[in-house]
Amino acid sequence: MNVLMFSPGFPREMRYFTRGLAEVGANVIGLGDQPQSALEEPARSSVSMHVQVRSWQDEDAILGQVTELSKRVRIDRVECLWEPYMLLAARIRETLGLPGMTVQQTVPFRDKEVMKRVLDAAGIRTPHHYSATTSAQVVEAAEAVGYPLIVKPIAGAGSENTYRIESREQLDAILPSLRSVTEVSVEEFVEGDDMTYETICVDGRIEHYSIGTYIPRALDMKTNEWISPITLVYRDPDDEALAAGKAMGEEVLKALDFQTGYTHMEWYRTSEGEAIFGEIGGRPPGAYLVDLINYASDIDTYTGWAEAVVHGRFSQQVDRKFNAAWIFKRARGQGRIQRYEGLEPLLSEIGPHVVAIDLNPIGAPRRDWRNVLVGDGMIIVRHPDLPSTVDMAGKVASRLEIVAG
Repeated sequence: MNVLMFSPGFPREMRYFTRGLAEVGANVIGLGDQPQSALEEPARSSVSMHVQVRSWQDEDAILGQVTELSKRVRIDRVECLWEPYMLLAARIRETLGLPGMTVQQTVPFRDKEVMKRVLDAAGIRTPHHYSATTSAQVVEAAEAVGYPLIVKPIAGAGSENTYRIESREQLDAILPSLRSVTEVSVEEFVEGDDMTYETICVDGRIEHYSIGTYIPRALDMKTNEWISPITLVYRDPDDEALAAGKAMGEEVLKALDFQTGYTHMEWYRTSEGEAIFGEIGGRPPGAYLVDLINYASDIDTYTGWAEAVVHGRFSQQVDRKFNAAWIFKRARGQGRIQRYEGLEPLLSEIGPHVVAIDLNPIGAPRRDWRNVLVGDGMIIVRHPDLPSTVDMAGKVASRLEIVAG
């Protein structure tokens, strides 16, 4: 099978999905805005052919380029796991008559307002919401929803350009920053835990699933520099405390008619145990969450996704052994990284449960925490016991310091 893979080397996790395709026997044709020689390993050695595009912004030119390529090289599938270009990938599939998500199927995964309208019609609980394309419409929607509320891009990913608004005065203050955003969703703010639900599906069947949580909530991570963000994947996604979110995730996939691939859903768990939908992407999660899923069961869902796409199956044995958590650290101070404080005592205490350490090297410039979620370092821990995992993650968050100066 010849698979055209969008952006095989970027973002970071794409290189491992590209490797997965090659490992399950696919002939990978890369499509990207850099030459093959510039691809990071393992992407570079996993593509048998690479097509360089002039600009991702010129979608008509890319469609024409791929159409011409298809006259010389058979293309069996088009795969795109990078959210901004999923619609372009769908256009290419339709043009070439290939299987996979169509434009109509893709739109609800990209347009948050369409997404919620589909789920509203299916009887799934979503936050009260309105779309807006002008400042006046944002204000009108805010008055209808009531404060506090959330304003976020219709086609955004993660927490970028997302705001929690407590009052009309706060709304007026952030309106100028939305001028570059074509359309926003104004929605009810839901009090509760930020949760996730990930799946790998084959022909509409869920073959693997996982549930995680953000500690603290994603917006708090994004707006408070002092926080060390934590994401945790649960060892037991079938726990009764998670059942409402799991059941809702299954209904969401049915309502959106998702067939084959990786999905990443975010949802809210209220103090009463109610599950309320947040949003969903027809692609894997970013920011090392795939790695956490893998560490929790000692599996490889990069390759698992590829097997689902190429062979229509997920054959890996899943033995749910661990809870797994990453902790991202932000340096204290400005300038270059000078030292790490508290690392050695931490490792002497929890070292057997640390499975990955990736810290910004001594002498390297401090990264901008507002633009790079991973900040200046990451540690991943895992443990069979949930309270022990949470405790270790908290110790890393509170006791490890990366000092810049």
